[in-house]
Parts: sequence; C-alpha cells; structure tokens
Amino acid sequence: MTPHVIEPDPQAGAAVKAADRAHVFHSWSAQGLIDPLAVAGAEGSYFWDYDGNRYLDFTSGLVYTNIGYQHPKVVAAIQEQAGKLATFAPAFAVDVRSEAARLIAERTPGDLDKIFFTNGGAEAVENAVRMARLHTGRHKVLSAFRSYHGATSTAINLTGDPRRWASDTGSAGVVRFWAPFLYRSPFYAETEQQECERALAHLEDTIAFEGPGTIAAIILETVPGTAGIMTPPPGYLTGVREICDKYGIVFVLDEVMAGFGRTGKWFAAEHFDVVPDLLTFAKGVNSGYVPLGGVAISEKIAATFETRPYPGGLTYSGHPLACAAAVATIQVMEDEKVVENAARIGEQVLGPGLRELAERHPSVGEVRGMGVFWALDLVRNKETREPLVPYNAAGEANAPMAAFGAAAKKNGLWPFVNMNRTHAVPACNVSDDEAKEGLAALDAALTVADEHTV
Repeated sequence: MTPHVIEPDPQAGAAVKAADRAHVFHSWSAQGLIDPLAVAGAEGSYFWDYDGNRYLDFTSGLVYTNIGYQHPKVVAAIQEQAGKLATFAPAFAVDVRSEAARLIAERTPGDLDKIFFTNGGAEAVENAVRMARLHTGRHKVLSAFRSYHGATSTAINLTGDPRRWASDTGSAGVVRFWAPFLYRSPFYAETEQQECERALAHLEDTIAFEGPGTIAAIILETVPGTAGIMTPPPGYLTGVREICDKYGIVFVLDEVMAGFGRTGKWFAAEHFDVVPDLLTFAKGVNSGYVPLGGVAISEKIAATFETRPYPGGLTYSGHPLACAAAVATIQVMEDEKVVENAARIGEQVLGPGLRELAERHPSVGEVRGMGVFWALDLVRNKETREPLVPYNAAGEANAPMAAFGAAAKKNGLWPFVNMNRTHAVPACNVSDDEAKEGLAALDAALTVADEHTV
C-alpha cells in the first residue's frame, strides 16, 4: 500500500469539529467535557488529522481493525457487493451470508458449526445468554469481575467494570465471581498453579452456594481485553469446562476482542485447548469495516432449536455488505498470513520490547499478553504494586495517566489507555518497523509516567 500524502486542511477540520460538537452525542462521555480529534483519513496502521499530524494507531480503533485501515481488497469486496446486492432480509439464503458463515465455522474450535449473525459484540452476548437460558431452562449467569461484555441490557449487567454501575439493575440474574489474575490475586496466590486451583475452587463454591440447578451459563472473555489482558493460567479454562460439564452449565467464551488473530491464533481458545458451547465474536471478523458480530453455536445447543423456534433475531442479521467484508477479510488474513504475523510480532518484537521497557521504567509493574494483545500495568511503586492512579480515577486523580497519554500522542502514537494501564494492541498485520516505532514512542511516554512513581 502506497503511503498516503497528507495535505493539511485546518479549515475543513474546524468544520468537521463544529458539526460534531453541534450534533453528535458520544458514548461513555460527558458531552461538554470532551474534545474529539477530527480525523481526515486512515491507511494501514496509521491515521491523521486535518492539521497534518499522523498517528501510529496502537488501539486498532477499539481493538477491531485487525488488518488495518482501508485494506484495498476488503474495500473492493464491499463495493462489489453493494453493486450486486446491497441488502436483503435475514430469513433468506444469500450466497455471501452462507459463505461468511462457512468460513467462520471452519475456524472456530470443535463443533461450533452454526453461526447466528448479529450487528456487533454486545448483541452476540445478548443472544448467547438467551440461547443458554432457553437450552437449560435456567436463568442465572455467572460472569467475572474485571470483564467487559457490551453495553446493551444483559451485556452491561454481565460486565464487571465501572461502566456497569449506572445501568446495573441488580435483577438481571447475573452473579459475579473472581477470575484468576496473579499480579493482583484475590486469592493470595504466589504461583500460577495456586492461582488456578484457588480460582477454580472459588468458582465451584460460588456455584454451590448459588445452586447449580439455577445456573444457565458461565461467560468468560477467553483473554479479558479492556479489563487488562489477563491471560488465564494453564489449566484454568479447561477446569471451567469440566465444572460446566459437571453441573450441566453452558460455557460461553466471549472472543469479541480476542478472536480473529488478535492473540496469534484464529481464536484465543486454541491456546488453551478448550471448546465452549457458545462463542461470541465481532470486531476482527471483518476488521470493523461494516458492523458485524455473531454467535458460533455447538451441535448440542443448535439441536435445541431444530424444531423449536429460536425467539430472537435482528433486521440486519448477516447483512450482505458486512458478510462480504468478512469473507474478504478472512481471505486476506489467509493469503497474507496475518494470524502468523500476529504470533511472530508478539514473540519476537512486542513481547521482548515491552519487557525491556519494564526493566528500565519504574512505572511499569507488569507486562502481559500474547500476539498483538498486550498490557502494561503502570504503578506508583513496583514493590507494593500500587496502581499509578486509583481504580476508576477521574479528573485530577487521573492526571498521571492523562499526562502519559498526552506524551504518547505528542510522539506520534495513539495509545489505548484504561484505568492504570496502557495496552499495546496494533493491527495484526503490523510490520516490525511499525511495532518498533510504537515501542520507541511508548519508551518516551513512560518517562512521564515515571515522574509519578515513588
């Protein structure tokens, strides 16, 4: 892809910003306190503004542009599909919808061979939970603290971070538990094995006290994303699978963020040799070019609805433009070995580079991740592991992280910042040079975070 020539146009940027401020209502924001950047364009791993500033995107949008921006083959596929059949109702068999489902099913683990399409990840979670409840005849769902599953009604109640608080009805049938996280262990564990064993014991105790016969599903992000990229210890997910089998509970893995190459495998479940009953996906399935998500369904769950109607659906389920983008994206990922690149970048460039930064910067408490899915846990003190900012900090309390983010942008890097962490989540087809450019910008920005350590 030939690098785009950036031609500054501040006047156009001011007009875009003015229209945004007049009419766009932004998510997760106090509308009068935000100042959105006016984006003029994007290509590959970069985007730029109307003033001519170019940024290396270490957020992949919201961790979804797995093949970068404006890949010509995917853009062409959308254009071609628009000329052929721009839209059609979901009750019909449409070639591109069937092909997208086939390609996804070929890559999901185990017998997850039926695909229910949604418009995004939250709707995928909503429908997975509905399927589990109808399949089991039970209502409760267990989800983890330190998780994010979406912003729709059930999904936000399943979520385990502060974005849930304003919408938590306390009556959605959700029970939360602690998943393993050795660096900030709720189980006083000292080793991964201890953390795994104690987390599984805690989960089984929770089930016992809630009543196994009342629990429809356990939902986990295979590798939690926004909550901190906490890779589960060996044996944990297989242990959860065994617990689910023991009590007849549906096991749901949320791969909305971790799926489609992000961890160096098509799906993160492959790293842990585990097969869920339901698997939710979105984001990377077509690099976010057209909204698309879905649920991959096991033979056992699908059989429940063989002669019994499934009471759920969406007007745009399996939208032809979105499915065409998915077909093209999966083909690009195969042809260009994007999944293999993500694994190699993680093993040879990002992982070693981030660990080297941790050795030199007192603000980096822990590095964790795989593929192009990494987090730096920033701290005030490495020995005490006190976070650089308090949990859910805002305003002046969040000043150290705000200063870090501003320093990264000044150095041409757009960072993913959440709580006391920065995540390194570039496109799965990021080049070695781009990854190293990002590491250099992080290195400079971390000197600012270092100023707040003790």
